[in-house]
Amino acid sequence: MSLAFTRRRTAAAILTAALLVPLAACGSDNDKKDSGADATASASGAPKANLTVLAAASLTDVFKTAGAAYEKEHPGTEVKFSFAGSQQLAAQVKQGAPADALVTADTKTMDGLNSDTGTPTVIAKNRLVIATGKGNPEKIESLKDLSDTKLKVVLAAPEVPVGRYSKQILDAQKIDVKPVSQELDVRSVLSKVELGEADAGLVYKTDVAAAADKVDAIDIPDAQNAVASYPAATLKATKNSEAADAFVRWLSTPEAQKILAAAGFQQP
Repeated sequence: MSLAFTRRRTAAAILTAALLVPLAACGSDNDKKDSGADATASASGAPKANLTVLAAASLTDVFKTAGAAYEKEHPGTEVKFSFAGSQQLAAQVKQGAPADALVTADTKTMDGLNSDTGTPTVIAKNRLVIATGKGNPEKIESLKDLSDTKLKVVLAAPEVPVGRYSKQILDAQKIDVKPVSQELDVRSVLSKVELGEADAGLVYKTDVAAAADKVDAIDIPDAQNAVASYPAATLKATKNSEAADAFVRWLSTPEAQKILAAAGFQQP
C-alpha cells in the first residue's frame, strides 16, 4: 500500500469523524429536550385524559369554574360534567353509564354505591334556604309561613337529597306543607320560583347565590336547618383511574376549596 493512499484514507477518516461530532451533539440536545418534556409532563401530576364527572345539580355553576381551573393546571386533560339529581346519577352508575368520577349532594346516595366507587371524600357542605321571588312579594319570613295554603310552594321529591333534607327540617318543626309540585332536582325547584310559577321553594344556599338577580333568600336558623355533605369518589368502572383519582384529590386542595367557598359552599 502506497504512502499517498494511506494518507488519503487517514484524511477521509478524520473528515468523517469531524462531520459526525456535530450530529452526535444535536442528537444529545434532542434527547435532553425530549427528556425535559417527559419530566415536565410527570411533574404536572395526573396523566392526560378526557374525564367525565357525574355531579349533583347544585354543583352546576361552581364545577364549571372548577373544571376550567383544573384543565388550566393540567394541560391536555379535559373535564366534562353531567349534572342531575343525585338519585338520577346513582341510577346512571348502576346502569353502567361511561363515567370516571361521581359527586353527590348527600352521603346516603354515595354509600348506596359502595360496590361501584372508590373510597369517597367529602369535599364541601351546604345549607338550605327559602327561595322567594325577587323582593319577596309574599313577605315570607320563616319556615312556618310555608304552611299557608294560599302560597304556592314547590319542593324537591323526597328521593332527591334536597327533598329529603326539606322533609327532615319541616317534620322536625312539625310544619305541614302541601307543595304544588315535587321536582327531580334542586335546579328545577329554583326555576319554578324564578319563573313565578311558585311563591317559594326550599333550595341550597348556593343555588340562590347563583341566581341572586332573580330570587331572594330567607335564611333558616341553624337549629332548624340541615347540613348537606358532598362526597366525591372515583368510579371503579373508569378506564382513567389515575386521572380520575387525581381530579377527586384535587377537589380537596386549597385552590379547589377557594373556588367552592367563593360560590357559598362550606368547608367539609
